Amino acid sequence: MKAPPATAFVLTAGLGTRMRPLTDSRPKALVEVAGRTLIDRILDRIAAAGIGTAVLNLHYMGDRLRSHLAGRASPAIQYSDETGRLLDTGGGAKKALPLLGPGPFLTHNCDSIWIEGLGSNLDRLIAGYDPDRMDSLMLVAPLTTSIGFDGPGDFTMDAHGRLTRREEKRIAPFVSAGVQIIHPRLFENTPDTPFSMNLVWDRAIAQGRLFGLRLDGLWMHIGTPLAVTEAEAALAQH
Repeated sequence: MKAPPATAFVLTAGLGTRMRPLTDSRPKALVEVAGRTLIDRILDRIAAAGIGTAVLNLHYMGDRLRSHLAGRASPAIQYSDETGRLLDTGGGAKKALPLLGPGPFLTHNCDSIWIEGLGSNLDRLIAGYDPDRMDSLMLVAPLTTSIGFDGPGDFTMDAHGRLTRREEKRIAPFVSAGVQIIHPRLFENTPDTPFSMNLVWDRAIAQGRLFGLRLDGLWMHIGTPLAVTEAEAALAQH
């Protein structure tokens, strides 16, 4: 069995604007779905996959997140402080690299949860990642069956798993599920100012090194209060 990455980067610094009023008094990571916070659901899954350390970035109400996780033992928690300046998804990961170490690491959005199909999707992602061929292996979900996502899709995927961008004015079959294993080399020669993860994904696409793994189960993007309600209904059915 392939060893998991040593570390995970969990994106918890966002303002949660679309989640208001649920985020008026707490960060999005502390929003509850069926009685359990998003961050606890995610960290439980990371720990179950054998990843020993999770690095969380902090900005909006970061003290509340620190307090909530103060007693947590697994995975070990470290923090990358973005209180002074929010760095976006790519910039946040770059700032956290000294904590994440030199090898490939997992990234996980704090608003991404799912109902598993057969087995663990993180275990499948870990088993499928090949650093010799891939700069990133991304978990992707079918657009037509996802909950809480209302866009036209993000990617198409070929028979070998390589991802390409959705063509303009077209619908793509897959959406990023907000989870990937990525190599730190993708962040070389990137700005020290805020930038999106899309910058490094486009680099990987240009080299034919962005790959996808289809999520087995039901993906839920928890970006709005309505999505919370829909996710709770789906969880109740399962």
